[in-house]
Amino acid sequence: MAGSVFDSQIYSDLFSSGEASRLFSDSAEVRAMLLVEGALAKAQGVAGVIPQESAAAIGRAVVEIAVDPGVLKRPTGQNGVPVPGLVAAFREEMKAPEHAQYVHWGATSQDIMDSALMLRLRQVLALVEKDLTASVKALGVLSKTHAELPMAARTYGQHATPTSFGAVAAGWGAPLLGLLEELPGLRRSCLLVSLSGAAGTSSALGPQGAEVRAAVAKGLALSDPGCSWHTDRTPVLQIANWLVRVNLSLGKLGDDCIALVQSGIGEVYLGGAGASSTMPQKQNPVAPSVLVALARQGSGLLSVLQGASMQRHQRDGAAWFTEWMCLPQIVLGAASAAMAGKALCAGLAPNAAAMASSLSDGLGMIHAEALSFALAAEMPRPDAQDAVKMLCQEAQSTQNSLQELVARDHPGLDAAALFDPARQMGQAPWDALQFARKAEELGGE
Repeated sequence: MAGSVFDSQIYSDLFSSGEASRLFSDSAEVRAMLLVEGALAKAQGVAGVIPQESAAAIGRAVVEIAVDPGVLKRPTGQNGVPVPGLVAAFREEMKAPEHAQYVHWGATSQDIMDSALMLRLRQVLALVEKDLTASVKALGVLSKTHAELPMAARTYGQHATPTSFGAVAAGWGAPLLGLLEELPGLRRSCLLVSLSGAAGTSSALGPQGAEVRAAVAKGLALSDPGCSWHTDRTPVLQIANWLVRVNLSLGKLGDDCIALVQSGIGEVYLGGAGASSTMPQKQNPVAPSVLVALARQGSGLLSVLQGASMQRHQRDGAAWFTEWMCLPQIVLGAASAAMAGKALCAGLAPNAAAMASSLSDGLGMIHAEALSFALAAEMPRPDAQDAVKMLCQEAQSTQNSLQELVARDHPGLDAAALFDPARQMGQAPWDALQFARKAEELGGE
């Protein structure tokens, strides 16, 4: 098996992360770091920190020169970071030492790498946002279309009370909608430029450090943090946390779908399922299983990433290296989940007949709570609950339906309404329609 399912020739379609895999490649990292070097030189040229002629030459070279990631292998092994090798290779390719000497002026490797990381994370967030928006819209359509379709709600895996499939779809979509609503603030507060120099003091840039940092942030369309954040990994953690919550929200959807397509339940259609190698009758819930697996992976990696955020002094190589190993997998896992979730939501459909059958099974005891409240209008609530428990026990022992026993013992109750799932869904239809309205208001495709 390959080191990562996202890079595997065998498994990469199953765990496809789309464009995000390109963004988290060696070539993309090198290109992003060069863009940062170009923006740094431009800002320093304007501020007079380096000659404007040299800044212009560096800016042109960043566009024209492509550095092969392979040439960075050995210097990265020696230095622990790729930037010294990148700067050396780039200066050599410029063929203009009088200008090349100003490349990377006053910056440290972490400034370049963290800023380049933020450029790529920004693009990943846009990709995930697009797929989540599509999922929310698809779930909004399901919520609206099936707001009044009764199905059994389940707690602890057992029938609880009636709900609607529209409300269940809304329950899947609401966390995704919440994640989308968080994105503007996340982008503003966490997509930050880094420019603080060797020990976070910007000493090599002198009194113009803050000015240059603000200009670089503007040039890269990133936020200016106003300080060094070399060992404050909060921005990275918050973005990673958001991505893992994408995994978890879609993992919940996947886990519910696995349960709802189980033999003997079959209350949803997935719109595409996997074949078994030996059992031709099976249609396996592949996409939901992918979502659950990605959620488990993401939550575990986030724990490691959080531990790595406790960094020693002004730079901590071991903690930083740990981040390199965890963060790309978190990013690609979230991108993969967003893609798989989009496809799953587009194909989901209810099996109304199976839902109706499930509601009618169980001798009508799914309506026990409604019955207890109806009886509470005639007797104290504890007595009503005791009476319903006795009736449920009798129904189980005699296999007579609860509705029949109620008609016998409490003929004054409106049993037709009491045992009609469509009239016992509470505000589930309203919840479904409220979510559908919010989903319709979303931008995007």
